[in-house]
Amino acid sequence: MPAIPYYEAFGDECTVFEAAWRHRLPLLIKGPTGCGKTRFVAHMAARLGLPLHTVACHDDLSAADLVGRHLLQSGATIWCDGPLTRAVREGGVCYLDEVVEARKDTTVVLHPLADDRRVLPVERTGEVLIAPPSFMLVVSYNPGYQSLLKSLKPSTRQRFIALRFDFPGPEHERAILTGETGCDATIAESLVQLACAFRALKEHDLDEVPSTRLLVYAAQLIHGGMDRVTACRVALVEALTDDETTAAALLEVVNARFA
Repeated sequence: MPAIPYYEAFGDECTVFEAAWRHRLPLLIKGPTGCGKTRFVAHMAARLGLPLHTVACHDDLSAADLVGRHLLQSGATIWCDGPLTRAVREGGVCYLDEVVEARKDTTVVLHPLADDRRVLPVERTGEVLIAPPSFMLVVSYNPGYQSLLKSLKPSTRQRFIALRFDFPGPEHERAILTGETGCDATIAESLVQLACAFRALKEHDLDEVPSTRLLVYAAQLIHGGMDRVTACRVALVEALTDDETTAAALLEVVNARFA
């Protein structure tokens, strides 16, 4: 049995996920980039022993990308299931990451799966697949990037129960860094304090604040032997801004803490 991906719970999200799966309810997860949404889904799928099919949504994602299409192989036309269809057939989890990036006419294909019908019509083969009890539909998005042009239609979002994620509190974030990377508690504490200092600049100089994911990257580099200032420069400062003045100011904060 594959190892369960590491995940540090911060509330009742694991209980909610299990209840949604048990009651055959689709789940929407919303939160900032890098706060642990995708890791959480991977953790829960493995914990429940379910196959996981992840789709990174984008502007050109079509219904055929999800459901499947006919392909030409060796002179013959064969049907190939898409990830959504495979998840339904296997009774696994289909996870659509950043679902608002997909076209609205594409997400409509989710509707019959995300209500009490729990069916997937496959028009090109004439099949109507009934989702088994173990199948679960999970979608996520970052509300910070929402706009009128990129949002879930009410007819879509009101088919889901929802969880709100945010960056973990300092105690949980320290536990994530040590648990994920093996770095010592002192390094974890310093990185979390640095992140708090950077996040306080959200309304001033930074469009984006450091995610927990970036802190994990920095901790991995430091734990692997890289100089602390260099690790923070490449994993945090340069990843957050292209503006040289802002980068220099952030690097001063890094130097004050680690130099």
